[in-house]
Amino acid sequence: MKKLLILISLIILASISGFLSYKIINIINSKEPNTNLPPNNNSIPENSIPKEETNKEKAEKLLKTMTLEEKVGQIFLVRCNPETAIEDIQKYNIGGFILFDANIVNQTKESLASTIESYQETSDIPLLIAIDEEGGTVNRLSWYPEFRGVPFYSPQDLYNEGGYPLIESDTEEKAKLLKNLGINLNLAPVADISTNPYDFIYDRSFGKNASETSKYVETVIKVMKKQNIGSTLKHFPGYGDNLDTHTGISIDERSYENFLEYDFLPFKAGIKAGAGSILVSHNIVKSMDENLPASLSPKVNKIIREELSFDGVVMTDDLQMDAIKEYIGDSSSAVLAVQAGNDLIIASDFELQIPSVIEAVKAGEISEERIDEAVIRILIWKLELGIL
Repeated sequence: MKKLLILISLIILASISGFLSYKIINIINSKEPNTNLPPNNNSIPENSIPKEETNKEKAEKLLKTMTLEEKVGQIFLVRCNPETAIEDIQKYNIGGFILFDANIVNQTKESLASTIESYQETSDIPLLIAIDEEGGTVNRLSWYPEFRGVPFYSPQDLYNEGGYPLIESDTEEKAKLLKNLGINLNLAPVADISTNPYDFIYDRSFGKNASETSKYVETVIKVMKKQNIGSTLKHFPGYGDNLDTHTGISIDERSYENFLEYDFLPFKAGIKAGAGSILVSHNIVKSMDENLPASLSPKVNKIIREELSFDGVVMTDDLQMDAIKEYIGDSSSAVLAVQAGNDLIIASDFELQIPSVIEAVKAGEISEERIDEAVIRILIWKLELGIL
């Protein structure tokens, strides 16, 4: 009897163990995904998620809405005449203004900011508002105590007083001051190499060799980029010991190898650091183009695009400088500048230059594709700077 009870107990235990094992296996299996189930129709296909437009796509979309006159106006950065500024925006569809003393004198921070805001409100496409605030001998704004207690120091004086840390803090202060006023482009830094105090460009330059000048340019551009203010590397391909082109033509006899090994280096450093634009001088550089000033030379533009691999905005120096007026004349210089590949034309006599470019496009002397290419670069730059 005792053996029978033990046998019955073992049979019951075995049954219970089998049942529990069966339940556990079912629980485990229920947690494993069923690959045989049909796909979830509520899931969103990856290719149907809307992607944010790139700046290039935004620029191309805006370009399609623009007339020829609006596109040509967009490639001009012009001297701001405070008496006719509003009318000039409306009549010429300009891409931007450069401010000079006439725009600053007798102004306060509040009144200048208000004036600039009125320009932006008038323009259908937001404007580049530019200024030359290099520090030292070229300051448009900080000469006036209403805007700063003392004018911004030159690059050389900054370095001598506090090295690169002072250059960084000075560049940051300058950028913040300009942006608070509505100025979104500082035509700086000077990337020319000059170590001779008798050179025309020396006082505006860093005053040191190619390596140190490259480090200076890189430092300034990085701070400006962080502050999201437009920057301009000038004056390509490098002034060296040449004469002042504000007062006449200057012929540069240096070899191309000299530029490759020396003058191009600060520009390359600035491009790598994120510079938004390059300004081309009016020097005739014989090793690049014997016949035309650099600002009007397709050969020089090709060097910027291919040798320096720069796809940002390339601009001329002011076409009203004597070097251009005496050598080319007023009516055709802007046409030549656009044909050469420049994207942005600095012009004080824009009332003459803008119509001449429009007529050149209509006559087939400039292709509309060349204008479109320039406008796209300018619009992308404005988008990157948060202007547009």
